[in-house]
Amino acid sequence: MGIGPSTKETSLHHFRDPLLDVVSADEDLDLMGIIIVGTPDGNEDKLLVGRRTAVWAEAMRADGAIISSDGWGNSDVDYANTVEELETRGIPVAGLKFSGESGKFVVENEHLGQILDINKSMEGIETCVVGENNVTELDARKVTALLKLKMRKNIVHNE
Repeated sequence: MGIGPSTKETSLHHFRDPLLDVVSADEDLDLMGIIIVGTPDGNEDKLLVGRRTAVWAEAMRADGAIISSDGWGNSDVDYANTVEELETRGIPVAGLKFSGESGKFVVENEHLGQILDINKSMEGIETCVVGENNVTELDARKVTALLKLKMRKNIVHNE
C-alpha cells in the first residue's frame, strides 16, 4: 500500500504508511486486513488474482475496500479487473493509483470512477524527487472519505 511508481520512498515511509495510519485510526471503519497481490505477466493470471482477491474479501464479509497500485500500463489490467470483481460482489471500492499526464488506464471499465491519481508533479510524470509520487496523508484521507460515501450509498441502496 502506498507505493509510488518510482519506488523512491524511504523505508520510514513504509513503516509509517499514511493510508494504513488513516484507515486504522478512523473510528467509522474496521480495518480487517491488508491483501498484497502481485502483478502477473499473463492476462489469464491477471484475471485470476483479481477474482481470488475479490472472493477472499467476500468471504471476509468486507463492507468496502481501498485498492492501491504501484504501477501503470500492463498492471492496469489486473487493477481494473480486481476493482470490477470486488464491486460485482457488492463490495464498494475506492482506490489510489499513479496515472500522471494521461490520467487514463490502459483498460477501463465502469467501476474505475473513484480512483484517485497520486501524481504530484506539475508535468504529470514520474520524477526523480524522493517521495514525490507516493501516497500522502491527504491522499489517504480523500480515498477514505470516498470509500465511506460509497459504503453509505451501498447501504441505502440495499435497504
